[in-house]
Amino acid sequence: MSVSRTVLITGATGTVSTALMNALEGADVRLRALVRDKSGADGPRERGAEVVVGDLDEPRSLPPAFEGVQDVWLLTPNSPRAPENNMNAVWAARQAGVERIVRLSAVGAAHDAPNRSGRLHALSDRETERCGMRWTILRPLWFMQNLLNEAGDIAATGSFSLNMASARLSMIDVRDIAACAARVLLDDPDRHHGRTYTLTGPRSLTFDEVAGQLGLALGRPVTYLPVSDDAKRRTLLGYGVPRWIVDMVEEYAQAYVSGWGDFTTDTVADLLGRPPRDIADFARDHAAAFTSAAGR
Repeated sequence: MSVSRTVLITGATGTVSTALMNALEGADVRLRALVRDKSGADGPRERGAEVVVGDLDEPRSLPPAFEGVQDVWLLTPNSPRAPENNMNAVWAARQAGVERIVRLSAVGAAHDAPNRSGRLHALSDRETERCGMRWTILRPLWFMQNLLNEAGDIAATGSFSLNMASARLSMIDVRDIAACAARVLLDDPDRHHGRTYTLTGPRSLTFDEVAGQLGLALGRPVTYLPVSDDAKRRTLLGYGVPRWIVDMVEEYAQAYVSGWGDFTTDTVADLLGRPPRDIADFARDHAAAFTSAAGR
């Protein structure tokens, strides 16, 4: 494409969008990052993005952010208002003449998903499919980077506790989600139009196996301690995690325990021309995070 396209990055201060901006570094696109307030501007600016202040809760704040944009990376915060946020973004995109939306959904998003987050994502997915623009939807499985939430415990005690029982799931490195999103955004808008991509890691793992891989990378034993939903709930509420998010984590955990994430797809390899990162790669690359006592 002769003229470089402008990509609006929503959720710009979050894990996935930050990784996406890294993945787009040096590409022939203009990055614009939507942040809720100026305090979130530094990270995107360091990654070469023009920063605009706006709030997906407030439709009237959005038109300046979407003006002159060809592509929108649409990531809504996890909350009961996610479909409203998606609606506001899609509407602003339509009004601004945006050509394409690439939306981050979640694995198993469906009207009959076993969790509220999955059902909310399904509403936004349907809306995006009927938005009148070109669209692609990405549905990743559980993020390897979620393990960084356990880094403090692993550094301090050599163990971590999740309410995942002996669940087996094909977790994915966020860097691969970002690389797939970058691939879609850099390809011609027609190439991935109308596609929904479910993104997984290379293999299904139990958390005992994850602990083993972390132990190999750290050179000391790491133990996974399964705990009850109630125990995990008390821990998260104790950290000040909002109740809705605690419920969401619990509903996903119950789904994964039932075998919901025990499958793999070839999609990452098909999009990137290489296999997705393994848990061993993640553990090696993030070893320092699990050895400092910084943690939470």
